[in-house]
Amino acid sequence: MPAEDAERHTQLLRGALDMCLLALLAAEPSHGYELVRRVEAAGFGAVSYGTVYPLLTRMRRLGLVTDEQQASPSGPPRKVYALTAPGRARLDAWQRQWTRFAGTVAAVLAISDTSPRS
Repeated sequence: MPAEDAERHTQLLRGALDMCLLALLAAEPSHGYELVRRVEAAGFGAVSYGTVYPLLTRMRRLGLVTDEQQASPSGPPRKVYALTAPGRARLDAWQRQWTRFAGTVAAVLAISDTSPRS
């Protein structure tokens, strides 16, 4: 991926990652490693733990998620994150906002599909 495309990808990811993490936690509680794996599997490409864990910490401080230490079958205990009721409300609001935004962007991009090519 050219550097300019990689920068655009990073900017888009930064704007959507917290919403995506909340959506994954709405499906089921999870630990950070699993969240990174699921975000990458969804097609976001490589996502660093150094990006995800600070977001989870910030969302915990805001009351959007909770965390709980759980024993791990292999290795040290894991911190498992779960969505709270305020987190669900925030996710719902972000989803509505994202849907409007994506529709607006799609409408503007559609203009280029119908304009004459030079």
